[in-house]
Amino acid sequence: MRKLVRQSTVFACLAAGLAATGVAQATNGYFSHGYGTTSKGLAGAGVAYSQDTLAPATNPAGMVNVGDRVDFGVALFSPRREYSVSGTPMCGFEQGCFPLESGTVKSGSKAFLIPHFGWNRMLDEQSSIGVAIYGNGGMNTDYPVTPAGGTFYAGEAGVNLMQLFIAPTYSRKINDTASWGVTPVIAYQRFKAKGLGSFSDFSMDPANLTDRGTDTSWGFGIRLGVQAEVGPGVHLGIAYQSKMFMDEFDNYGGLFAEQGDFDIPANLTVGLAWDLTPTSTLLFDVQHIWYSNVDSVANPFTNLTMEGQPLGADNGPGFGWRDMTIAKVGYQWQTSPDWTWRLGYSYGKQPIRDSEVLFNILAPGVMEHHVTFGFTRALGADNELNFAAMYAPTKKVSGENPLAPGQEIELKMHQFEVEASYAWKF
Repeated sequence: MRKLVRQSTVFACLAAGLAATGVAQATNGYFSHGYGTTSKGLAGAGVAYSQDTLAPATNPAGMVNVGDRVDFGVALFSPRREYSVSGTPMCGFEQGCFPLESGTVKSGSKAFLIPHFGWNRMLDEQSSIGVAIYGNGGMNTDYPVTPAGGTFYAGEAGVNLMQLFIAPTYSRKINDTASWGVTPVIAYQRFKAKGLGSFSDFSMDPANLTDRGTDTSWGFGIRLGVQAEVGPGVHLGIAYQSKMFMDEFDNYGGLFAEQGDFDIPANLTVGLAWDLTPTSTLLFDVQHIWYSNVDSVANPFTNLTMEGQPLGADNGPGFGWRDMTIAKVGYQWQTSPDWTWRLGYSYGKQPIRDSEVLFNILAPGVMEHHVTFGFTRALGADNELNFAAMYAPTKKVSGENPLAPGQEIELKMHQFEVEASYAWKF
């Protein structure tokens, strides 16, 4: 009983800390490149091979295979974002024309702490219950006032999106080589925007367009998964998360399509893990994210310029993001009972079309390549330290300002992340 009380106290404290902490990521769109330190060391691969209690974020079927365990850790994430404007616009500030100030502007807020937590308990030899708490983010920018008055001539400009997921999980073995899991996911979002007042004439609700402080929304979805050994040393994993239906951001009903609606897209991951030797494993995952099914993210800017749909309308303009398909490969090997090493690489074509660069100054989720490294150091039989590092090299996307023909906008970003976590097996 005392052990259960200690576990519950740790869970409550960490959950409160996670809920209060800001999250800012922009790797695969605004999804993280991986969840859990062991998976991050493999560039996010692991849908067929779960190793810690963040498994529900990737595949809930893996929880029954990790045993009685607690994981908690923190990442230091550093995105470096900027945009540049060049060229001579073919129009001035007449109605419907909106040229930007020439030059390069860098976003502030370059370092973020991102905690995570997971807990799992075996009910018997065939089943387990657990929970994972983790975050997403990525629409985070903070542009300073420029000589002309700011990115959009309305002072400091930027947005901040934070998403917290609480993922209670039930997992059960089908037989000695297969398992399934289910996770009803509870999602919490926070959002704020500033410096967009110059777009008031393009909004159906200018009073709820910008500078309305932080708004929140709650929602839910479900993640289902299976894992199975399909051949000697060959493991298959499949996991699907439904679209997550969220409350509207009422304070930003004049910004996002459908009066502030901002659902979280569905995603599907399929992967294999090969045990090449008793001490080494090769992993390969493919993930697809349906950004196109969320209007506030996917609607193109031409909904405003060509169809006359204002910001906040049912078919109002969004960020014009397309779906992403990401391939992830990881290799793990154990050099001794105490040391396990990991390498990973992932690639996914970034979601922003070159015609959508104007609004995506606010959300430049342009990353495509991720290179990762990680390790586990066993600290006796019941404890371990995990570490992962990620580098995403510079990616640029450029296109014409849709409100000022002849003017070019270039988005640019690169990223670093290091993460450490501690595991206690009980």
